[in-house]
Amino acid sequence: LLGAVLGSAQAAVYFQEQFLDGGSNWHKRWMNSEHKPDLGKFKLTAGKFYGDPVRDKGLQTSENSKFYAISSRFKPFSNKGKTLVIQYTVKHEQKIDCGGGYVKIFSSNLDQKNLSADSEYYIMFGPDICGSETKKVHVILSYKNKPHPIKKLIRCKVDGYTHLYTLIIKPDQTYKVKIDNEMVASGNLEDDLDFLQPRKINDPRVKKPTDWDDRVQIDDPDDVKPVDWDEPEYIMDTSAQKPEDWNDSVNGEWHRPMVKNPLYRGEWKPRQIDNPNYRGVWPHPQIDNPNYSPDFSIYSYENISIIGLDIWQVRAGTIFDNFLITDDEEYAEDFGDETWGETKGPEKEMSIKQSEEEQQRERATEEKYFQEKIKKKIEREKEHRKERSERKAMKKEDL
Repeated sequence: LLGAVLGSAQAAVYFQEQFLDGGSNWHKRWMNSEHKPDLGKFKLTAGKFYGDPVRDKGLQTSENSKFYAISSRFKPFSNKGKTLVIQYTVKHEQKIDCGGGYVKIFSSNLDQKNLSADSEYYIMFGPDICGSETKKVHVILSYKNKPHPIKKLIRCKVDGYTHLYTLIIKPDQTYKVKIDNEMVASGNLEDDLDFLQPRKINDPRVKKPTDWDDRVQIDDPDDVKPVDWDEPEYIMDTSAQKPEDWNDSVNGEWHRPMVKNPLYRGEWKPRQIDNPNYRGVWPHPQIDNPNYSPDFSIYSYENISIIGLDIWQVRAGTIFDNFLITDDEEYAEDFGDETWGETKGPEKEMSIKQSEEEQQRERATEEKYFQEKIKKKIEREKEHRKERSERKAMKKEDL
């Protein structure tokens, strides 16, 4: 399958998993966490629809409303002075409403049997979906044992098909995020993640001029409050009558209750107009931050040795496949094209065909239901006609 790619690339492949051997062999390479007794179980499957029944097999979450934790170990390496590429495919076949689809990269000292959300990781990358608000791709890098999320919003795919996610981190401290081998985000790690103190800060010795007007709008000096504006918010309910069983000596003196005044219009405020003296936002002069200290090793990690899935899912069914960790961006792109790229088309065709067949079955079921309903109606009408004929015959006999 990947002969052309493997033969043409000088890439270092640290980890690659496609589950092509099938069966239960993958259990030897992947370890389930035992941190909690009720963690969800993974199964190996290509799912309900696929492009290839063998090549599209991957790890699928199989139980709803569960935490999942599983990991695979490989020979430790450092990405110091090298490009680091993390890539895999995610298929939210169930059209997930809330759950993670990301991977985590760990050091060699991780206790795999106790993998949990509290386990320290180097990198967290991939899609996360929960409701209509959270539909993003996480890029979180650990620096000095603290996680630092990217400040950019990167949208993930939510259509139910398999998608290829790629994170590229380079020694020059730049990064790229690709979805389906198309770049969706890029930048500098130092700029887009809050690892360090800012290079520049506002000059504390300089203050905004007192005559600098940065109000976009002001009160209209010609606007006057109407004379009938002021009305109390609550007024006495004059229609209320003292209850007959009210006892002043027991309940105290009776007072009419207060009700909301329908004429109350709130606090009056003059209308707003554009400020003719508006000068814009004052540009605070900046100086070099004396506390800034550059670090040119933000991107690098030692003893990278484990990849894991540590996620929560409300509705299970996500399939993870085609894992790759390498030092070559071009190799990763070719690998994606020769795996996901070759099966994405047939997968979509199969899904569309299944949907059409399901619609046909639903239509057939509806037609059968209405035919049965019409048949019963006709039978009832026949019975009613028969009963009416019998009653008429009896009347004639009586006469």
